[in-house]
Amino acid sequence: MVRFTVLASGSKGNCTVISGGHTRILVDAGLSCRELFRRMKAAGEDPATLDAIVITHEHQDHVNGLAVTARKLGIPVYFTEPTHRAWMRWLTPRRQMSYAQWLELCRKQAAERQAEVVTATAICDAVEPDPEEGEAEVQAVAAEQNDTVAEPKPATQPSMKEDPTWLPAVEYFQAGQSFSIGDIRLDPFTIPHDAADPVGFVLTAERVRMGYATDLGYVTPNVKQQLKGLDLLLLESNHDLEMLRDGPYPWSVKQRVLSRVGHLSNDAASEFLSTAYDGQAAYVILGHLSENNNLPELARVAAERALLGRASLLANRLVLAEQHQPLVPIIF
Repeated sequence: MVRFTVLASGSKGNCTVISGGHTRILVDAGLSCRELFRRMKAAGEDPATLDAIVITHEHQDHVNGLAVTARKLGIPVYFTEPTHRAWMRWLTPRRQMSYAQWLELCRKQAAERQAEVVTATAICDAVEPDPEEGEAEVQAVAAEQNDTVAEPKPATQPSMKEDPTWLPAVEYFQAGQSFSIGDIRLDPFTIPHDAADPVGFVLTAERVRMGYATDLGYVTPNVKQQLKGLDLLLLESNHDLEMLRDGPYPWSVKQRVLSRVGHLSNDAASEFLSTAYDGQAAYVILGHLSENNNLPELARVAAERALLGRASLLANRLVLAEQHQPLVPIIF
């Protein structure tokens, strides 16, 4: 059995559980660990059975609960290397300082080094070492070490304060190169978004092919090619153009969302579905809907028009993913 369960989709958090065969993975961990576990249980998924977490990109709504969840479950996290580095930088930001502050820091460090030199010199002048006494001490320590074998200290997991970037295990993958986690094969592909190295996926389990493409500014030829021959398609339908332009966001944010590395509008998703989509998926899920710049019915109507004439009992059943509650699992 293959299960595809969207736990959350939107600007406040994104998480999807995909299971096939004996493997269960989490794509993105944008909810807190507590909320993620609550929604998994509500959807009939056991958090303890997760085998891995796979990250599409490092933005907060995709990684918010990542470290805590991975630590609690003791499972590996799969990133591209640039995404992992960007995530670590996000968790450990560098403090900015003025030139005057930098000069003061340099003076303090120089004063501390000078003080250490003065202290060390004073100690050396005050105590004249006895060569014979020193040799005897070395022999005594060696004899003690031969008689006693020290027990190794148990390894301790660092706390979030000590190292917020610590994970039980990290695995790297690259866009364009297939890899497998247990019984699930993943084919990552590059998507246009303002992140370090964002990817979408085609996931295959028990011959069921599932496409995962959100957070992309436009549908590139590569993405169009990847999203063919699917049994399920999760596609972004982020905003209505008029609502975004008239909405509350600052103009700089509106420009980002509208850019070719921003988010897919209802119109852009509709255009893909009407012109480049092959119409084969049993389910089309619209995801990452903006709460401020979209309405579910606007996204639904745009997609339904694009799929007009293709709907059937076997294909193109349209579903809208939600931000605040999980979808009913889709089972193949």
